[in-house]
Amino acid sequence: MRKMRIDFAAPGWRRSLYQLHPAALAGCVLGLALCTGAALYGYRMVALQRARAEQVSRMEREQRRLQVQQRAGAPGAPGAGGAAKTQISDALGKAVNTAVLQLNLPWADVQEAIAAATPPAIALLALEPDPNKQLLKISAEAKNADEMIAYIEQLKEQEFFTGAALVRHEVSDLDPNRPIRFQVEAQWGTR
Repeated sequence: MRKMRIDFAAPGWRRSLYQLHPAALAGCVLGLALCTGAALYGYRMVALQRARAEQVSRMEREQRRLQVQQRAGAPGAPGAGGAAKTQISDALGKAVNTAVLQLNLPWADVQEAIAAATPPAIALLALEPDPNKQLLKISAEAKNADEMIAYIEQLKEQEFFTGAALVRHEVSDLDPNRPIRFQVEAQWGTR
């Protein structure tokens, strides 16, 4: 015999709720919780946006007030009567100037000139720029003196460098190939 479902209850929300599958009921509760969470999050975001807009408008008002004071030359206003002057120590000034010179070093031109002048037989060991003197100290290694001299001549022919001179050289006795280690000073600037 088949199971028969007999329900004499009057139609209403209790009857509908009783007949609802538990998974559907759980889905409704979860959906309601998500909607509540989204509404609370949206409320917080709107409040945060209003607070930021108010802060921006306060800052704009303050900036306009300072600009009006500066134009009027009000005493005590920052920048009144010209630019504000700040005293810095000589050591700090020199350090800043040195850093600016290092940052403004023409590295692309240096690299291009070195790459064009350096043959495969020369091994570069170090590049030490001195921006104050517009001087580049190049430490390198060659198999023999002829390659060293040819490299210095190649450096002199580069447009970027105004001159190049051998500063020192030595034969490395510890290495069985006995390479020549040398240092060249190359001056850069306009010819």
